[in-house]
Amino acid sequence: MTNKKIKTALVFGTRPEAIKMCPLVKRLKENNNFEVVTIVTAQHRQMLDSVLDLFEVVPDYDLNLMKPNQDLWNLSSEILLSTKEVFNKEKPDLILVHGDTTTAGLSALSAFYSRIKIGHVEAGLRTFNKDYPFPEEINRVIVDSVSDLMFCPTDRAMENLENSGVKNGIYKTGNTVIDALLYVVENKKTSLDYINLNPSLKTILLTSHRRENFGKPLESICFAIKELVEKYEDIQVVYPLHLNPNVRNTVRPILGNIKRVRLIEPLDYAPFCNLMKQSHIILTDSGGIQEEAPALKIPVLVLRDETERPEAIKYGGVKLVGTNKDNIVKNVSLLLDNKEEYEKMSKSKNPYGDGRACEYIEKIILDYFNV
Repeated sequence: MTNKKIKTALVFGTRPEAIKMCPLVKRLKENNNFEVVTIVTAQHRQMLDSVLDLFEVVPDYDLNLMKPNQDLWNLSSEILLSTKEVFNKEKPDLILVHGDTTTAGLSALSAFYSRIKIGHVEAGLRTFNKDYPFPEEINRVIVDSVSDLMFCPTDRAMENLENSGVKNGIYKTGNTVIDALLYVVENKKTSLDYINLNPSLKTILLTSHRRENFGKPLESICFAIKELVEKYEDIQVVYPLHLNPNVRNTVRPILGNIKRVRLIEPLDYAPFCNLMKQSHIILTDSGGIQEEAPALKIPVLVLRDETERPEAIKYGGVKLVGTNKDNIVKNVSLLLDNKEEYEKMSKSKNPYGDGRACEYIEKIILDYFNV
């Protein structure tokens, strides 16, 4: 391999994947030892495109696979067959996938069938419950089971792989989301004036879009928000609504006309980072935000019963509160009423890296291919 560039295909399809993979695309393209091929499935079409624009990444292949009301069976088969065609044409030495999406799971399986080396960015995360999060937990297991290089964000992720019997190819790199976050906060400052936030109020940022929270759990979250804004006159809640109708059709009837609750359209990544930075508390069922917010010193309450990211809980910056209305109200109230409790969470250590994950991954790949 010393006289040949490492042909590396990066495959991703959702906004969270793009946020965490675009810094790696840019890093590898700057190194003459790599020939980079960028493939997007567009599992999230609109939200994906905004991130590609932000990081100035132009895909070599845009598979554009998402269709209205597409189910997991159709999406999975489309990814498997479409990536097969690209892999057969490009014949990469290595493919890199990220995390736990259907794009990651099926692209890794496709590469395995094509006998291509596989690298898993953000490897080793586990809840050890196949139904939670669904289908993400099994996607992760699939990717790790076929990967040759596993880039783990934390010690805990490494231990998960070692305890499952994996012997080789495990590396701790930190999480590329910290690379992305620090780059954007430093270089892509944007105005939030159009959201019309009241600067004299404490902002609570809410995001919830996980499949397992559809229906009653999301209703419970919304009723908790309603109770909190009635209880505290010095707070305002901002909820960027996911495009999924299962989210919108539940949230709008409950929170649509509540004073000091702003239901807004999904934000591009740069303004979202700036909104996180301005928030007092974040409520979320997102995985990525559990990693990003501790880097910004913002307490996070996770609207899930389990998480595959327990490290920030261990360090104190993140707390699991589930979707029970009373429990959400209780924990938000504690942070609003108790200054010591708030400071304990906001000053916790961030276990997810130093913003150099892409650099570490680059070096590991070079060493692996003896370049």
